[in-house]
Amino acid sequence: MKKRNYINEVYEVTKCIPEGRITTYGTIAAFLGLGSARMVGWALNKSFSEDDVPAHRVVNRKGELSGRVHFPNPTMMQELLEAEGVKVENDKVVDFDRHYWHPEMSMEE
Repeated sequence: MKKRNYINEVYEVTKCIPEGRITTYGTIAAFLGLGSARMVGWALNKSFSEDDVPAHRVVNRKGELSGRVHFPNPTMMQELLEAEGVKVENDKVVDFDRHYWHPEMSMEE
């Protein structure tokens, strides 16, 4: 039986998140059937060796930038989001629902 490489699956979904949009660790976990948002977080913590994985677009279920501590500096995640037009205040995405993206959306387009 071949072991599932969920890390690459997380990366592929994350690469589909459009610029200026965000999703959550839990959304990706549910979409992939992983059962745990933490698995997505662990995968994205290792994504800095990958050039094209926009890990800054994945936040927790409250819209908080909980992954910011894993970036090269603590403000980088916010800076990247704001460069894409996503407003962040107090380490939390403003207008979360307006920016929210679900992986099924890319299937519909």
